Amino acid sequence: MTVDLVVRNSTVITPAGRSPDAGVAVEDGQIVAVGRSDRLPAADRVFDADGAVLVPGIVDCHIHNREPGLEYKEDWESATRAAAAGGVTTVVGMPNTDPVIDSPENLELKFERGEASAHVDFQSYAVVTSENLELIPDIDEAGPLGFKVFLGSTVGDVPPPSDGEILEAMERIRETGKRLGFHEENGEIIDHYTERFKAEGRNEPIDHSHSRPVIAEREAVERMITFAEETGAKIHMFHVSSGSAAEAVARGKDRGVDVTAETTPHYLWFTEDVMREKGNVARVQPPIRDAEERDRLWEVGIDDGVIDCIATDHAPHTPAEKKVDDPFGNTWDAISGFVGLETEVPAMLSFVDDGRLALEEWVRRHSTRPAQVWGMYPQKGSLQIGTDADFTIVDPNLEWTLEDRRELHSKNCVTPFEGESFTGKAVATVVRGQIVAEDGDVVGDSGYGTRVDVD
Repeated sequence: MTVDLVVRNSTVITPAGRSPDAGVAVEDGQIVAVGRSDRLPAADRVFDADGAVLVPGIVDCHIHNREPGLEYKEDWESATRAAAAGGVTTVVGMPNTDPVIDSPENLELKFERGEASAHVDFQSYAVVTSENLELIPDIDEAGPLGFKVFLGSTVGDVPPPSDGEILEAMERIRETGKRLGFHEENGEIIDHYTERFKAEGRNEPIDHSHSRPVIAEREAVERMITFAEETGAKIHMFHVSSGSAAEAVARGKDRGVDVTAETTPHYLWFTEDVMREKGNVARVQPPIRDAEERDRLWEVGIDDGVIDCIATDHAPHTPAEKKVDDPFGNTWDAISGFVGLETEVPAMLSFVDDGRLALEEWVRRHSTRPAQVWGMYPQKGSLQIGTDADFTIVDPNLEWTLEDRRELHSKNCVTPFEGESFTGKAVATVVRGQIVAEDGDVVGDSGYGTRVDVD
């Protein structure tokens, strides 16, 4: 038997453990064998991993690819080009585009654009607002991965539904079997402090962070968990930034609520001191927290297992929007968010190198668990026979520094990780049996990526 592709001479890592001197065989885009290198079949193409680590393809369930409507920032092609270069095999786009993804027609438009230009596989969320509650069943028929509500002010100014409308949305979404995720910040608290700080002339980057205090995040988490407890809906907390919010998620899990949560590398890597060091480049919502909250996020979220998923909240903006030329200027003139698709794997591998978590735990949170939470497992996030041949090959010992953000592949590459040093990097990315990136170069074709089907 001769197959399409064999990867040999790797250490295969899954959440269940590791297998040295092993590899994977692929035929017609699916995994047909996983095992010792010397027992794999002959292949039309053999990739020698040269001792690198092979893991199930990384799944980033939180990116802003900006298409449709905001292509001057990013689009499906450039976002998934960055994903491929960074070792990410599946991405999920957010719905705060122009138009917002609030109807079956707009969701289909987002999917069509992705099919035309994506380098890796993809999906999308649909947004819930006060105006589209009746459309939830129709939107579900169009095939989103899940739904999202923006609580509080965020980029795109998508207004949140009222609490009553959120309860109704939870009831409707429960019937679809899908999960409802939240940008979880209390908008009234944020608006109060934002206006107060502006009136007081508090315009430094750190003031933006302090205008969105931890209580705004924790309260929103607790309120949505209470609503889910009442309705029986499955819910998810995007970009958990603080230990206090992680503790609130833990309490919800203890009460039997089906609540899952993610955090991002930047909340685990930086403290709010980065706002004083790099200014508005690091401006993000929710903001990066102080050292105490960061350490509690590690303890509760990672060490105690409360955080299910690692994602990026990859959010490109132009250098002008980020005020790169004046990073410590008036923060209210800057915009929140930055790219992350090419630094997420290096950041997490650096944590592994530091002994903060095991490789197996990284894989569980960055591949397997996101796929499970969002209904893509085992087709994504596993190395099971008969599933999509998505895998990421990494060198966990490669030391490097992101010297210049222009090395990255997004349209706009502003990031506080510029200048940071890492241990570990993706060296090859394989999507459904095709090598789409190798040694940081994207070698796959635009349009190869396809929408992930979900039930």
